[in-house]
Amino acid sequence: MRVIFMGTPDFSVPVLDALVEAGHEVAAVYCQPPRPAGRGKKDRPTPVQARAEALGLPVRHPVSLRGAEEQAAFAALEADVAVVVAYGLILPQAILDAPAKGCLNIHASLLPRWRGAAPIHRAVMGGDRETGVCIMQMEAGLDTGPVLLSRATPIGPQETTGDLHDRLSRMGAELIVEALARLDALEPETQPEDGVCYAEKVDKAEAAVDWTRPAEAVDRQIRGLSPFPGAWAVINGQRVKLLGSCVGEGDGAPGEVLESQAEGGLTVACGTGAVRITRLQRAGRGAQDAAEFLRGMPLAAGARFGAPQGRAGGEDGQ
Repeated sequence: MRVIFMGTPDFSVPVLDALVEAGHEVAAVYCQPPRPAGRGKKDRPTPVQARAEALGLPVRHPVSLRGAEEQAAFAALEADVAVVVAYGLILPQAILDAPAKGCLNIHASLLPRWRGAAPIHRAVMGGDRETGVCIMQMEAGLDTGPVLLSRATPIGPQETTGDLHDRLSRMGAELIVEALARLDALEPETQPEDGVCYAEKVDKAEAAVDWTRPAEAVDRQIRGLSPFPGAWAVINGQRVKLLGSCVGEGDGAPGEVLESQAEGGLTVACGTGAVRITRLQRAGRGAQDAAEFLRGMPLAAGARFGAPQGRAGGEDGQ
């Protein structure tokens, strides 16, 4: 099948690889333009651009698809289908209509739950027990199109957004190959109106940990914001990112260190219950398991993680 691929971040790369490996003809790869990054602030190509160029595929990165010239160039590719995954631009109707079989989106949630920008973060932060991937026929609305194929997967009790991101990326790659192979036989299913919710983009203001919240909410916040932007708290005057956790045991004043042993881990009291912190990162250093972190920054039982001003989010972690 002649395919236009549209994606930008790391999440999209396995999908591009899968399309090539499945023998589809990739007519062009669309992605976001290179942007300044690193210490020198030099333009850096996106992960998809870098992978497409390594595969010898033609790359396009327009800043908009609303102009008649860009739309004509897109239509001139005469694609059978466009595969879209985390592209980053709104597709005008002329783009949606150009491929013979339309545009298919790989969305990392079980629609209609978590439409929008941050479905993986919100599934973990919301305490969902499962999530998945949908192959959706795109239309003008935000993730409102009919679903052609879906696959569910449980969310592990200690799974972070980073862990889930990688699993769902691989699932999406497998599912789109299956969907294209069966495309003419698949029956589109209209999304139900019940259960619609929106995954708003994560704001860095959500990352400060409020230890007065229940342990379950703090645990979901830590895992849901790992690795980026990273939930954080202050200890011994230093701001520390908390990147891994599970619900622990014990009670104490919110933010109080209940257990701090290289062998036993780091347990911190919350408004109700406690969380066990399994992975942390000090400013200017790499992420460390709790045991390694505590060897470099010993914390006595009774030490306190500082609470930021204001609340970090609602009771459900959103």
